[in-house]
Amino acid sequence: MNTPLQTPICDVLGCDVPIVLAGMGGVARSDLVAAVSSAGGFGLLGMVRESPELITAEIARVRGLCEREFGVSLIPAATPPELFTAELAACIAARVSAVALFWDLSYEAIARLRDASILVLCQVGSTEEAHAAVRAGAQIIIAQGAEAGGHVRGSTALRTLLAEMAPQLRVPLLAAGGIVDGQGVAEVLGLGAQGAVIGTAFLATEESFAHDYHKQRIITASAGAPLRTRAFHVNWPPDAEVRVLPNSVTEGRRGDPFSGHRTVIGAEGARSIWLFSTDSPLRDMTGDFEAMALYAGEGVGGITAIAPAAERLRSICAEAEQHLAMVRNDGAQAVADKDADAVPASQLCYARQADDLYAGFATREEILVFLNELLEAERAGARITARTALDAKDESLAGLMQEIRHDEARWCAMLLTWITQLNGTASPRIGDFYGKCLAIADLYARARFINRGQGWVVRRLKEMLPRIRDDGLHADLTAMLLGHDENIRRSEMMLATTPSEGAGN
Repeated sequence: MNTPLQTPICDVLGCDVPIVLAGMGGVARSDLVAAVSSAGGFGLLGMVRESPELITAEIARVRGLCEREFGVSLIPAATPPELFTAELAACIAARVSAVALFWDLSYEAIARLRDASILVLCQVGSTEEAHAAVRAGAQIIIAQGAEAGGHVRGSTALRTLLAEMAPQLRVPLLAAGGIVDGQGVAEVLGLGAQGAVIGTAFLATEESFAHDYHKQRIITASAGAPLRTRAFHVNWPPDAEVRVLPNSVTEGRRGDPFSGHRTVIGAEGARSIWLFSTDSPLRDMTGDFEAMALYAGEGVGGITAIAPAAERLRSICAEAEQHLAMVRNDGAQAVADKDADAVPASQLCYARQADDLYAGFATREEILVFLNELLEAERAGARITARTALDAKDESLAGLMQEIRHDEARWCAMLLTWITQLNGTASPRIGDFYGKCLAIADLYARARFINRGQGWVVRRLKEMLPRIRDDGLHADLTAMLLGHDENIRRSEMMLATTPSEGAGN
């Protein structure tokens, strides 16, 4: 997918658009995660306090429904230690792409995930928490604003939090809290986030595991309805606030939440659902749904219908693209639009297929096959260098990978432009190189493999360039060749002076 919404986080997570499904406990199950990831976003399974058997089964089911990347959301503070250890083990054994952590910071969990080459996202409510998470090894930070639904970590409005946090962090930053539409996505991108984490808008979708009662309350709620309360506290650390829709509990009609008395109001199979617990109504539950935690963010007023998750994602992206230019204050979008509008020279020069064949030039069809071959390789290169930059502890290696990623993304944009000019269809695939490269745990060995991939691109360009008739395309592909040659040279210099393999991990 070629979209102005693409940011570096897309290469890191392996998605097309920077929209992440919040890992809502119970709600974000396999159907919803697969729908969001298949549509180009990045889904997070909400596996809070779930058994390792369920986690393993849900991961397998997502993989059976889609071929895209996704992750798992866990909450150490709300999970018994033995169960959390088993949850981690299940995620590591399944080799999920990423794990998102929330609430208390778990150094041990982050270390275990990093050692298993699993991306670590940490959701925080303050800049101080963000710095602590980065020091602990988090590779992506989710800034959760006070507008968020469900458990709310901080008290700072999202826009204020981003303005404070974005200039200080060196790792990718995602924004969460009250975002339900494309305008919200565009705004947080303009404030320095590389993507948005969205919950409420995806809760009210066909694939969501939320009970229909909860979905109906979402689509009929007014914008100012959600409120913060500590009343729903059973199963969580004390004094944790949640944002929910008003009900008989928040109105005080169900008694004192902290009296210590326990009343069963529902069931999920053999498990009892207690009054004042943090459980929200799910498809497989029975009971008094009105008295359960009806989580919703402040943006709930913008959700007025239940829709397929893919349709909702596409709607959000389309609206975000319309608003993007208004929130990019540095003029980067204007420059990008100008470049995208530039017409390469002689765009119709491949109309005479017979003349091209006679002169030895490649036909339009051959060139499109070649450009798509390069596009798949460059897309794989952009994603593996972005991932390696985050994994590396060696600043020299991380910096080099970041610079190469920038180049790979640049060549992807150039190739997409030419494929469009030639009235072709861009391949959506990511080259097999990505998977092969990611399987190499030692980062210096991976960097050497990346360098071999750069060499392959150089060889293919040298083979095809003599057959390119169009001057503009020839110039762009020549620049691509020279850029890859330079990256190979720089990589060889850096790798020649590195310590033994393993030091970059």
